[in-house]
Amino acid sequence: MQDVASGAVSAGEAIERLKMLPFEDMDFAKIDHHRSLRRGFPEVVFCAGKTPEQIVAISERIVGHGSNLLATRCSAEVFAKVAPHIPGAEWHQEACLFAVETNKVERKGCVAVVSGGTADIPVAEEAVQTAHYFGCLVERFNDVGVAGIHRLFSSMDEIRKADVIIVVAGMEGALASVVAGMTDAPIVAVPTSVGYGASFGGVAALLAMLNSCAGGVTVVNIDNGFGAAYAAAMICRKIREAGKEKA
Repeated sequence: MQDVASGAVSAGEAIERLKMLPFEDMDFAKIDHHRSLRRGFPEVVFCAGKTPEQIVAISERIVGHGSNLLATRCSAEVFAKVAPHIPGAEWHQEACLFAVETNKVERKGCVAVVSGGTADIPVAEEAVQTAHYFGCLVERFNDVGVAGIHRLFSSMDEIRKADVIIVVAGMEGALASVVAGMTDAPIVAVPTSVGYGASFGGVAALLAMLNSCAGGVTVVNIDNGFGAAYAAAMICRKIREAGKEKA
C-alpha cells in the first residue's frame, strides 16, 4: 500500500501481488505467502522428500515475493544442484540447511543452544542457524553433557544470560533436567537419536525429557532442532514486543 501511495507500484501490479497473499498454487505446492503476517516468520522449505526441481521452484517464488528463505534438511548433494538457481543462498553444512536473507533481520533476544555431546551437534546446529535467521542472537555450548558435568558448570554463568535455552541431548536425555534445575529461562528440550540399542532411536531421551522433574521444560520431537528454534524465536519476539509496549 505504501508503494502504491508513493507511485512506486501501479494499482494493477498491487492487485496482482494481493492475489497471492493467501497462497500461491503451484500444483505440487501451495506457497503460504501470508504466513509471515500471521506467524511473524515466512514459510520454511523442508527439503527432504522434495526433488531439486521442486525445491528450486518453491525457493524462487518465496524469494521473488520479497521474503527471506530458510530451507532445512537439505543434503550437500541436493544443495549442489539447487544453488546455481538460487542467488545468495548460504549453505550451512553441519545444519544441513541453506538460507537467503533478502531483508536484513535485526537480531535481538539471546538463545543459548546447549548440547550434550559432539554427536548431537548436527541437530544443535539446525537449532542455531534457524534461531539466527529468525532474528535471535545465538550462543553455542557444545559437548557439556552430564557424563562430565563440570563442563556444563564452567559455562553456567553465560548460559544463564539467555532469554531461552535450547537443550539438545541423546542417550538418556538427562541434560535438559539438569539445565532446567539451574536456570530461570524457558527450556526447549530436543531429544536426539544418538545412542545405543535401548535408546530406541531417541525415544529414551524423549521420554526422559517429557518426564523431567524440573519445571519449565518444553519438549519437541526427536532431532527437531528447527522446531525448538522456532519456538525459542517466538518467545524472544514476544519478549521484545512486551518491552516496546512498556517503553
